[in-house]
Amino acid sequence: MFDFWWVMAIRHKVVLYNPAAVFHTMPLGLLAIGSNLDPARFDVRIVDARIEADPLGAVLRAIDGALCFGVTMLTGRPLGDALAMLRAVKRARPDLTTVAGGWHPSLFPVETLDEPSIDITVAGQGERTFAEIMDRLAEGGDVEGIAGVAYRDGDRVVRAKARHLESLDAFAPPNFDLIPVERYFELKGRRQLDYIGSIGCNFRCAFCADPFVYGRDWKATSASRMGVEIEALWRRYRFTDLNFQDETYFTHRHRVADICEEFLRRGLDFTWAGTMRADQGVRLPDEIWRLCVRSGLRRVLVGVETGSHEMMKRIKKDTTIDAILETAAKCRQHDVAVIFSFIVGFPEETEAQVEATLGLIKTLRAMSPKFETPLFYYKPYPGSALAAAVADQTPRTLDDWARFDYVAGPAGTWVPPHLYRRIERFKFYNKYAAGPVATGQGAGRLLRRVARWRIDHDVYAAPVEKFLVQHLRPEPSLS
Repeated sequence: MFDFWWVMAIRHKVVLYNPAAVFHTMPLGLLAIGSNLDPARFDVRIVDARIEADPLGAVLRAIDGALCFGVTMLTGRPLGDALAMLRAVKRARPDLTTVAGGWHPSLFPVETLDEPSIDITVAGQGERTFAEIMDRLAEGGDVEGIAGVAYRDGDRVVRAKARHLESLDAFAPPNFDLIPVERYFELKGRRQLDYIGSIGCNFRCAFCADPFVYGRDWKATSASRMGVEIEALWRRYRFTDLNFQDETYFTHRHRVADICEEFLRRGLDFTWAGTMRADQGVRLPDEIWRLCVRSGLRRVLVGVETGSHEMMKRIKKDTTIDAILETAAKCRQHDVAVIFSFIVGFPEETEAQVEATLGLIKTLRAMSPKFETPLFYYKPYPGSALAAAVADQTPRTLDDWARFDYVAGPAGTWVPPHLYRRIERFKFYNKYAAGPVATGQGAGRLLRRVARWRIDHDVYAAPVEKFLVQHLRPEPSLS
């Protein structure tokens, strides 16, 4: 009996790694899986390369005596950092079980196992899958029969059945004690807490991987539970801004209203931001808009993608230009800031369709100084429907995918060079026409005036200002 209780009292160390990136978003995915391990049995350590001065040293120290090393893998440069860390871990601890989850393994659970340093992959929602893996490892067993995993069995790879999305109410709330919250506040430059209240997306955008990972399903935390959780977090950390990282926060308008009521009823004093589709903004009644603002709504992010009616249909966005303009008008009416994100460089996109997108950007920027319109190049995210059109021009190996810069990289090879130059010049001047330049400095004010004139008159020849800025103040990659 004594031996039995001694075994039960062992706490197994589990090390989770968040790869490097220039953003300082809190590692919510790792928090979710770490928070759902029994703290009486598992000692969870999260190492975040985004905030660590020496991530490699921190990981190598942490894995001493660990049961498992888990890593989240996002296609692009974070994937490269994840691979480098996995290889270093396997060199130091060849016996240590490694588990990879996140977007890339969710899309390629079997192919990801081509990497020798990865033992198990997890596809889709990971809370329950990872907990079951840890239970098996702690008992000295294997992962056979666990839904959502893929693993090697001798010379073959076994892929288990998929795991369906569960309501977030089925899981423990995120335990922010697992990360140094104040350090994130410091690096963000504001007391901003990141939070996820729902997972998945019901829509079918052809450029997006969501439909393949979550099967167009959507699950959420109930408004009442969110009220309890967020009040506790606010009273502990006194954050001043709450940043919802949901794919589509405004999916159910009545739930949004209930959450706002929870904030107001509990006397919570912070601003908040969330994601919204244009058609959701149109359908949102004015009384809920006003309720959102009263509860602290400061900004929404709307994925517009294109200003072309034809491209809107082709990418299966299932919204309209009119809906975008109507939502913009509602945001202006209620004094809500907006990030309208755009994508150009789709396969077979015509110059006229690109010009329609640039035109819509100008229209939106002219509507309010609180509207931002970042422009990105289409990148064939693995697994998305549109990626099939350029499948022969996409990476083949994990290392190749790691070199793919999804945020700040150039256009695909299918975009003609002259069109690429046109877009690049527009992107530069559009950013500085109303962007965050140093208005107190003469050079900043002059650049803004010149950029506005060029944008207003569509004059982009001889971009001397672009050359000077990019050579005097180069920007880091954003992946």
